[in-house]
Amino acid sequence: MPITLKDVEYVANLAKLELSQKERIKFQKELDNIIKYIDQLNELNTENIPITSHVIPLANVFREDRILLSLAQDKALANAPQKKNGFFKVPKVIG
Repeated sequence: MPITLKDVEYVANLAKLELSQKERIKFQKELDNIIKYIDQLNELNTENIPITSHVIPLANVFREDRILLSLAQDKALANAPQKKNGFFKVPKVIG
């Protein structure tokens, strides 16, 4: 099924593109060539090919979640130059 100028205008509208008539004709030819190239895949015999979602086998690379001890508030504030009510006290930077 060849790509028409109406198809190009529809896609351009979806992409919020304004195309000149010259650009529409150019893109119509280019998109039609792309579709024809992709259509060649229909000629391949895939009867004995197993279904795959990824070409390369995937494995989970994340480590297992573990609960660890965290820094206590008093230790976090131990070297703070200024502290107030359990928080770091910093100079006001927005007036």
